[in-house]
Order: sequence, then structure tokens, then C-alpha cells
Amino acid sequence: MLNAFAVLIDGLVYAAYLFIVAIGLTLIFGVMKILNVAHGSFFTFGAYGAASAVGIYFNRGLPEAGGYLLMVVLAMALGLVLGLILERGIMRWVYGRDEVVMALVTYAAFLILEDVVILIWGPGSYAAYQPLLSAGNIEIGELILSNYDLGLIAVAAMLAAACYWGLKFTRYGRLLTAVIFDRETAAAFGINVRVVYTVTFVIGAMLGALGGAIMAPKIAVTLGIGVEVIVLAFAVVAIGGMGSIEGAFAGALIVGICRAATVHLFPQVELFVIYAVMALVLMIRPYGLFVRAQPRKI
Repeated sequence: MLNAFAVLIDGLVYAAYLFIVAIGLTLIFGVMKILNVAHGSFFTFGAYGAASAVGIYFNRGLPEAGGYLLMVVLAMALGLVLGLILERGIMRWVYGRDEVVMALVTYAAFLILEDVVILIWGPGSYAAYQPLLSAGNIEIGELILSNYDLGLIAVAAMLAAACYWGLKFTRYGRLLTAVIFDRETAAAFGINVRVVYTVTFVIGAMLGALGGAIMAPKIAVTLGIGVEVIVLAFAVVAIGGMGSIEGAFAGALIVGICRAATVHLFPQVELFVIYAVMALVLMIRPYGLFVRAQPRKI
């Protein structure tokens, strides 16, 4: 019973991490039909920015709560700046091109940003252990849980609820839904599709950077973390259905629970299980679990 509870908690923590990383990627694809490889760079900048900031902040003995706020604010600011630069400076020139071309453009941007990371932070690794340490632990029976991990689950749940509310009950959400369903018809009815594109890309970039910031205390912030993240995010959105927020949520839960069970029971196949789950789902549902209905144009 205790082992099953440990699997559940570990699965939820990993699923929360995957969902926060994948939601920005699936949002951009759903609206703009861009497979944004540069999303891994947003994660990397968020992680490096958070690691640098919290190291300076906590070493000065400032209030701990402010350190968590600093992580979030700095990550969102980095995502905002990077998103605007990439969307206004590069992506707007390739709208309407083949999806493969746009994916290659974002891959080129990813390679450039990886070099920018080296120029800013150097090739060394960074550690942002202070928020994880200051959060403390909680004991449930014989199981010791990190309060930071529980907070990560809460953040993912609030983010999922906020995205659902925003898409269903706000004006921008309705505009976004119209553009997702049929961008040509939405433009014909007076919706400024370019503005929707810009806002969506920036929001996706901010979410990617946020994922990097909140995961920085749990990982070694080093070169290459963006590559691993983008592969995992692609796996999650492929399972759930490209462009589906519900799919990203379901995909993250499935992968998180399966990966946690494998770590506890068969740790030697941990790296294999994520892609095995993806292959199994895509064999049954080639477009993912929550693929959106596509309009038929006549």
C-alpha cells in the first residue's frame, strides 16, 4: 500500500513537470501549427535565470518567500522577451510556409539560443537547491515527501484550471478557439490573426520559461537540458494530441504514472517506458487521445 502511494506521488510530481513544460508547446501548435523546437530554449533560459537569481538572493539572507516569487517573475520576463524577439523577428516572416519549414526555422533558433546561453552563463553547471531545501519535508507514515514537490503538483493543477477557464470563459479564449478551428474564417470575421499569433507565442514562451524556473531546484542546470525537455514534451503532446490542452494534461498523467511505476518496479527500463507508451497510444490512436476535429472545407 505504501509503495503504491509512493508511485502515485512520484507519478504526479513527474506529470506536473511534464504538463508545465508541454502546455506551452501544445498551445503554440494548436493555434499556429508550428512544431516549436525552440521551446526547449525557453525552458533552458528559465532554468538558468532562476538558478542565477536564487543563488544571489538566498546568499544575501533575504526572506525565503521572495526567492520563490523572484524565480517566477524572472522566468516570465525572460519568456516574454524571448517570445517577442523570436515571433516578431523571425516567425512572422515564415507564416504560411510549409510546417516542415517552420519547424526547421525554430530548430535553427534553438541552436542559436543554445550558444547564447553559453555566452551569458558559460559552459559550467548551476545549482538552485535553496528553494527545495527551504521548503522542507512532510512525513506521511514512513514516507517523506518534499513540500516543494507537493507545491509543484499544486502549480500544475492551478495552471490547468487557469488554461481551461481562459479558453472557455474569456474573450481571448473564444478568439483563440475560433483561430484554432479555422484561421481563414476567423480573419474574414475581423479577428486580427497576427495579434493572436503574437500573444499565443509569447504566452507559450513564458510557460516554457516558467517550467524551467520551477524545475531548476530539482535538476542540475547544465547545457543540454533543453534537448531532453523538448523530446519529453513532444512525447507528451503526441500522446495527448497535438494542440490539445486536455491532451497535454492526460498525456502528462499517463507518462508520469507509468514512468514512476517503472522506476519503482523495473528501473532498468525507465528510459524506454515513455516512448513505449507513446508508441502504444499512437498505434491505437494515430493522432493522439484528444485530437481536435478538423473542419472539412468544400
